[in-house]
Amino acid sequence: MLRIPFTSLSFIFILALSILNFAHCKTLKRDVKALNEIKASLGWRVVYAWVGDDPCGDGDLPAWSGVTCSTVGDYRVVTELEVYAVSIVGPFPTAVTSLLDLTRLDLHNNKLTGPIPPQIGRLKRLKILNLRWNKLQDAIPPEIGELKSLTHLYLSFNSFKGEIPRELADLPDLRYLYLHENRLTGRIPPELGTLQNLRHLDAGNNHLVGTIRELIRIEGCFPSLRNLYLNNNYFTGGIPAQLANLSSLEILYLSYNKMSGVIPSSVAHIPKLTYLYLDHNQFSGRIPEPFYKHPFLKEMYIEGNAFRPGVNPIGLHKVLEVSDSEFLV
Repeated sequence: MLRIPFTSLSFIFILALSILNFAHCKTLKRDVKALNEIKASLGWRVVYAWVGDDPCGDGDLPAWSGVTCSTVGDYRVVTELEVYAVSIVGPFPTAVTSLLDLTRLDLHNNKLTGPIPPQIGRLKRLKILNLRWNKLQDAIPPEIGELKSLTHLYLSFNSFKGEIPRELADLPDLRYLYLHENRLTGRIPPELGTLQNLRHLDAGNNHLVGTIRELIRIEGCFPSLRNLYLNNNYFTGGIPAQLANLSSLEILYLSYNKMSGVIPSSVAHIPKLTYLYLDHNQFSGRIPEPFYKHPFLKEMYIEGNAFRPGVNPIGLHKVLEVSDSEFLV
């Protein structure tokens, strides 16, 4: 006869009790109300998958599609909302900002319009905010700077305008910041350089101005930055020798700007520099020899500048694409 150790029986009993308790917990009325308001605003494309009175499930029915819940005391709360690639049309659903326990909000690849409401700052537990590939407009609300737990911010492929808010520098855990393919203007706040954990900054394909020197003027800035994308903007000036202080840099993408001057040899001493894109600017002079001896440099693209004859690229140019899976960690 098979005997199960007492400790295993205890574990099974506790697990079963936990599952039973979860099934009988009621979802917080605040979250039920918010989800029903969201359901009413999103339209038929999600309604068919949102069945039942309880978004977290009521025993006979599962949780609504894209809704993840957790138990807190005697109640269940919504901790994740993922409704993407279902062609949602209309304004950003403000009721989302009542889901105060959200850690992940993913509404990417829809057709949301209008601004992000300032009430977004209420989501203090939010770690991942993914709104890319929509039609969102107006300025990026400074209230995003109140989301102190945020690690990933995806706002790319929208129609945001105005300046990048300095308040983004108030996000101590921010690692990945995607702002490309918008209509942003002005300068990138150099205060972003104080973010100790920022690894990836993509502000390409906007209408930004300024110089690299202004961006890195704060001593010890961008200590963890690996990837810097500033391509397809209106940056001017040269590449300062101080850029070499960004010792974690692996990708530097400066293509299609209005930058000029010579390339300082100090940049060739960034230890893990792998991709350097300088094409379609107004750079001149020669490429320092250390670049051609760099142990990690795979690609250096230099077309469309005023370099002296004999300056050669390194590697074969390709569009840099990095999958989301590399960043959702």
